[in-house]
Amino acid sequence: MEKQVYKNVLVGVDGSEQSDQAYKKALEVARRNDAHLVVVHIVEESGLSTMGYPTITENSIDQESEDSKELLRKCEKYAKDVKFSNIETILVYGSPKRSLAVELPSKYDIDVIAIGQSGINNTVERLTLGGVSSYVIRQAPCDVLIVHSDSNG
Repeated sequence: MEKQVYKNVLVGVDGSEQSDQAYKKALEVARRNDAHLVVVHIVEESGLSTMGYPTITENSIDQESEDSKELLRKCEKYAKDVKFSNIETILVYGSPKRSLAVELPSKYDIDVIAIGQSGINNTVERLTLGGVSSYVIRQAPCDVLIVHSDSNG
């Protein structure tokens, strides 16, 4: 059996424990494969306004952007601390589902997407619109690595 080799690894981060674990696993996969790691934080645009009326202020948007950039800086610092340099961080405004499953894999020629397991076992979520993880599993044009949280073994 031929060994699977990944050249471009994608992981989305949002500051949660699940995304932190997915990030660390994605970094391990990238290191083992001598691959390029693309780390993305996606700010969902639908949260910026409701029916044409702003739901958050310009100050809030600036703070959200600064928080997002800080999260990505922490990812870069962790990679540097563990001596991994083939990393790129990006901030995207849009749909987390479409960005992770369709747009970014195409743009960066992604071979594997690492995502946290959050939401996959939530029956209500699966029966309604579905979570980001579920959507990525169904729509991604590449392999998807599901990363379980430490508390779930």
